Amino acid sequence: MDTRTGLPVVGMVGGGQLARMTHQAAIALGQSLRVLSESPDDSASLVAADVRIGTHTDLAALREFAKGCDAVTFDHEHVPTGHIAALAAEGVKIYPGATAILYAQDKRQMRERLSGLGAPVPRWRPVTSAQDIADFAADLAGADGTADAPAGTAGWPVVAKAVRGGYDGRGVWVLDDLAAAEALVATGTDLIVEERVPLRRELAVLVARSPFGQVAAYPVVETVQRDGICVEVLAPAPDLPEALAVGAQQLAIDLANALGVVGLLAVELFDTGTGVLVNELAMRPHNSGHWTIEGARTSQFEQHLRAVLDYPMGETSLTAPAVVMANVLGGEPGGMSVDERLHHLFAADPGARVHLYGKQVRPGRKIGHVTVLGDDMAQVRARAVRAARWLQEGRQ
Repeated sequence: MDTRTGLPVVGMVGGGQLARMTHQAAIALGQSLRVLSESPDDSASLVAADVRIGTHTDLAALREFAKGCDAVTFDHEHVPTGHIAALAAEGVKIYPGATAILYAQDKRQMRERLSGLGAPVPRWRPVTSAQDIADFAADLAGADGTADAPAGTAGWPVVAKAVRGGYDGRGVWVLDDLAAAEALVATGTDLIVEERVPLRRELAVLVARSPFGQVAAYPVVETVQRDGICVEVLAPAPDLPEALAVGAQQLAIDLANALGVVGLLAVELFDTGTGVLVNELAMRPHNSGHWTIEGARTSQFEQHLRAVLDYPMGETSLTAPAVVMANVLGGEPGGMSVDERLHHLFAADPGARVHLYGKQVRPGRKIGHVTVLGDDMAQVRARAVRAARWLQEGRQ
């Protein structure tokens, strides 16, 4: 406990925008958020009062950081599982635990575990050679009855993924033929390969789980991707049958329980038109949940704090019939400053809610997001997209 307030101290490893927005939620709850950041210029470092400089790979730094914290959690999934296990063995309440976060760090382990649980996943295979990838494509062709396609095309394209480290489209490759597979394998990347799913759209479900085992699920959202980066989130997912939405929420709850997740779990899904398949898992606040700051009764950031401190979960219902979050990406340098663009945006759309992360602007980098609420999804979406584009480019 913080002796000044009598309220908990939560340590968050990582100083990015997720820690920054978690800090905002901690303020409202009277809690003290301690941040382990690699730089005093990181997003959360600019606003948090208690910032420790260190790296997530340094066990000694983690040990020192955890002293005096009621719970320790993460704004990314890159802390070595051995370090997490060591801290837990020493009595640190650290969430999610090593045995859970492994499945957000390692795609091969995740696919094996989900397959073992009977969760719906794309057809996949671990591979070590280009021939392994070609054999997988051939097996897909045979299973789908397309083995008589023109020579060299049957079963292609397939999707290769780096086992560790991929994000925002990095570490994912669509391979059209054996030559592409050979070129990728030559890089030495540890890979799995998956079928290219007949994709209608992408969905996401956020659930929070406490050490006591209480769970709370948010409405299913649609995520819009461009060049591998999430650019919009629509809540609730438009035209999603109720049975499919409830099934997706139950799937996420079941996975949180089976994997022993404490804190937030984001389950990214492929909507095939006939059902859903699990794409990725994240065990932290997630981009698909930024809309909850204004758009849900309890934001994902407050919910994460509640979960790791074993508080009862907050209400997850929407505050408006339609909520859209649009990411603000860095644009080309020059022209009107971001501050000037903000002035113009507020004059044009006073209802747009802006969150800027204090990050240096680089083309394509997520530097903030905009959330708009209303009654009509098409109108709300148009306003959010227009606001984000204005902040990025200085034009409507």
